[in-house]
Amino acid sequence: MKISTRARYGLKAMIDIALNEDKGAVSLNAIAERNGISENYLEQLIASLKKGGFVKSVRGAGGGYKLNMAAEDITVCQLLEALEGSLSLVECGDEGACGSGGCSGCTAKTVWKKLSTNLKETAGSITLKDLVAEE
Repeated sequence: MKISTRARYGLKAMIDIALNEDKGAVSLNAIAERNGISENYLEQLIASLKKGGFVKSVRGAGGGYKLNMAAEDITVCQLLEALEGSLSLVECGDEGACGSGGCSGCTAKTVWKKLSTNLKETAGSITLKDLVAEE
């Protein structure tokens, strides 16, 4: 399993905004340049993060993006889900997810459920503030 570019770049953008929020709103151009991300691609990521309520836009001269909530209230799990959707590793429980028989009798279901739960718990225990502190 690999984390997508969308999730990696989105997380980088959020860390950048949090690191620079004391200087005011952060422009897309500045985030893109500092992190080597295409500005067009970054616009798509920021739109998802804005829709999730994590960032807000500031218009006018010196405009850009700011956190919409405290960094300690934003978890990696929340950000990944805003960017990627569910963090469940498989669609167990959905009718037909494991073929025509669904998940009934699937002995591997327990493994997938435990791995998904551990991923969500770990990602949920790391805040944006923790990541900023590591920078």
